[in-house]
Amino acid sequence: MKAMVLDAIADLQQNSEPLKMTDIPRPVAGDHEVLVKILACGVCHTELDIIEGRTPPPNFPVVPGHQVIGIVENTGTKVTKLKQGDRVGVAWIFSACGECSYCLSGRENLCPDFVATGRDINGGYAQYMTVHEAFAYIIPPVFSNSQAAPLLCAGAVGYRSLILTGLKDGWNIGLTGFGASAHLVLQLVKYKFPNCEIFVFARSEEERKFAMELGAVWAGDTEDHIPVLMDCIIDTTPVWKPVLEGLKRIKPGGRLVINAIRKEQTDKNQLLNLDFSKHLWMEKEIKSVANVTRRDVSEFLSLAAEIPIIPEIQEYQLDQANVALMELKQRKIRGAKVLIMD
Repeated sequence: MKAMVLDAIADLQQNSEPLKMTDIPRPVAGDHEVLVKILACGVCHTELDIIEGRTPPPNFPVVPGHQVIGIVENTGTKVTKLKQGDRVGVAWIFSACGECSYCLSGRENLCPDFVATGRDINGGYAQYMTVHEAFAYIIPPVFSNSQAAPLLCAGAVGYRSLILTGLKDGWNIGLTGFGASAHLVLQLVKYKFPNCEIFVFARSEEERKFAMELGAVWAGDTEDHIPVLMDCIIDTTPVWKPVLEGLKRIKPGGRLVINAIRKEQTDKNQLLNLDFSKHLWMEKEIKSVANVTRRDVSEFLSLAAEIPIIPEIQEYQLDQANVALMELKQRKIRGAKVLIMD
């Protein structure tokens, strides 16, 4: 089968084609697994982190991609919940041990044996993949394949981030960065918390315009003056500066939730500029987001279908994966990027 394969860590400033189209063996489903014929796969900033070495190292060579939509082509001998022809999704959480204290308390995202799709195991930048049936999700029919793909990570991790803010109706919420995840969170807030005012901080004028189109009450750059403080902020950027700016903009007792797998060290001294009285005093909080649980994915898919939330998407062929990744690196973003397989 055809797959876009990453063989080693790469510097995207020097190598704009880190993935190579390769013929690899089609996987075979184990007893509890299904073989998925992939129809679409979202492109996530986490792929940039994997390629550039900001996550735990993959098992090279690896096929990236963890927002996978496909059709069950065949099933293992012990599969009971899925059948041939079902349309399913595979998210960042490929598996967890199911036995540790984190798994038993519903926090399988923190499991020490957490396996990440497209990093620890081959993912969705390919024509086929296998997955345990317990970690595959039936996709609501309201979504096309490309629309459904970003819901599995950008949407699900955005949903988890929103839960972690503790947001209440009527509060002010800030969204820093306005890519695939934030544009879905904004729509979710508008539905679940109609009396909240949403403020968006983004470098790109196009992103700020898009945010206003979706219902933000204000959109500006990270350092622009705003007349009110935020009860909470979700930061989806890959850099440190918005963390410092966000802490200055939240109320006493407010919470900043960082929805990013890693922060780039573009300025190695920037984190050291954190000032206790300016940024953290008055019981302000910083909360990170680690992965997603199966419950996050399932609940968000149901909620997104109910609203419905229809992601803004840009489509690319599988062999254009490097193009999509470089555009993401260069912040050429409007909504979510999705690879489609013919």
